[in-house]
Amino acid sequence: MANENAKPQIRFKGFYDDWEGRKLETITDVRDGTHDSPQYVKSGHPFITSKNVKNGFINCEDIQYISDKDYEEINKRSKVDVNDILMGMIGTIGNIALVRETPDFAIKNVALIKDTGDVFYCYLYHCLQSDFVVRQLGENLDGGTQKFIALNKIRELVIPVPSKFEQHKIGDYMESLNHIIALYQNKYDKLNNIKKSMIEKMFPKNGSNVPEIRFKGFSGDWEQRKLGEIADFSKGQGYTKSDLREVGTPIILYGRLYTKYQSIIREIDTFADIISGAVLSKGGEVILPSSGETAEDIAIATSVQKSGVLLGGGLNIVLPHKEIESDFLAIEISFGTPHNELVKQAQGKSIVHLYNEDLKKVVVTYPSIEEQQRIGAYFENFDCLIALHQRKLEKLKNIKNSMLKKMFV
Repeated sequence: MANENAKPQIRFKGFYDDWEGRKLETITDVRDGTHDSPQYVKSGHPFITSKNVKNGFINCEDIQYISDKDYEEINKRSKVDVNDILMGMIGTIGNIALVRETPDFAIKNVALIKDTGDVFYCYLYHCLQSDFVVRQLGENLDGGTQKFIALNKIRELVIPVPSKFEQHKIGDYMESLNHIIALYQNKYDKLNNIKKSMIEKMFPKNGSNVPEIRFKGFSGDWEQRKLGEIADFSKGQGYTKSDLREVGTPIILYGRLYTKYQSIIREIDTFADIISGAVLSKGGEVILPSSGETAEDIAIATSVQKSGVLLGGGLNIVLPHKEIESDFLAIEISFGTPHNELVKQAQGKSIVHLYNEDLKKVVVTYPSIEEQQRIGAYFENFDCLIALHQRKLEKLKNIKNSMLKKMFV
């Protein structure tokens, strides 16, 4: 759209004028952080680099600190203020953050897009996330394995600019959408944290045979056995994503377990044709990925309650005996002491593996069948509530992505 006027696909009522395409450097002041590497200190001012600019905010989980002297020196040329926008220049290009509170940090390898008042900062912040701008960023990357974008290329980004009044309407709308997404994200995260806390309290810790809390009417020690003594083991067969069909027999591939995790799988939305040697569930199996990128990814289990489901290659299959419920076992493997044991046993570097022989050695602790069923039902209800919030969150994010496509030229 360089040097051309255009209109967005969706806009607020009462606006009809064409939008003007202008280079970013003509509507704001674009700088970058220091090019030097100051000496880090144990405590001081946070030192923000591209890796700390994520999902609209400054992420301080992995942060270094600099002294007052270096902080003041760096900020002589690249001081960050409220309503400024930061953009990562190395690694994941295009990650941006809006500075919403008075900052106490300095920057390196980060573009600083100052709020000069020429364009409404909220509008510009969301516009920089639109498909139109993201495509420009992708076309101007340099470097090999480690991609980067030069400051002059950021300055030359073409930004669609409507009237000031329309900027405010769009910016305020996108901010309200962001606020709703943040609320649902907070609820979703809180539910996951509560679930994690309850699992820690409802399963015995190392060295104990009783949990911290349990349902009324249950008492006595839980039994400890190696999983190999109370279950049978097998493997899934064949199948990759290329084998999936729009209709056919329901199928579970190993990737679903750590990309769409559920303690219990009852509904399946992927299908395939049955081939020779295919493994079909009988109902009551516990499945785990046999390989993945990290040990945390594959030391998780899911209970399959439906019979006649294809279990694809890359799955370890555990069929518990009558002593232990599959729903209960899946939760304990995924979040209890067995999870930590399996993480330690996972083998490999770039790709890690778990084998049925590893699973057989894991010690599981379990109460009576009746108590297992109560625990399994409790966490299934919890999972349903989490899934509900997750679907709402995904829907809101999809709405936002659609608006970023349609409300900006």
